Amino acid sequence: MADLKLLALDKDDLGVISAYMQDSVLRVADVSYDWRGRQFTLAVNRFVWEKVDRKKKGFERRRSVISFKRVEAVRSLGVHRHNPDEVYCLLAIRFEQKGEGPDGTVELTLAGGAAISLDVECIEVQMLDTGGAWATERMPQHIDE
Repeated sequence: MADLKLLALDKDDLGVISAYMQDSVLRVADVSYDWRGRQFTLAVNRFVWEKVDRKKKGFERRRSVISFKRVEAVRSLGVHRHNPDEVYCLLAIRFEQKGEGPDGTVELTLAGGAAISLDVECIEVQMLDTGGAWATERMPQHIDE
């Protein structure tokens, strides 16, 4: 399968990226915010949900990058920024519009009650796979399954 390259410019597009990024794992060291360029970036190990065949053993992960542009502010809750090797699991990405305009807050929900909030001028998000896939025996488990 070819590497994914996705662009989100509205809430529906962001929902598609959220689905592909579900259960990605990331380290604090792989999170960056360029306040001058107003860009927030995560480098993650993405679980390749699009290739899951529950009848077969073995799954895949891929190295991916997701960039949020036009970011005005970043806040976090429950993220231990002083520990660069701390690992988090990304569960969902959601957008809450502030009013009539395109601005709002992008919420990155992480496992364990942690979250990262991005105040954005508008939705402009790019996601791309940056490396080859590798095998993993573990499929993420969800409590509601």
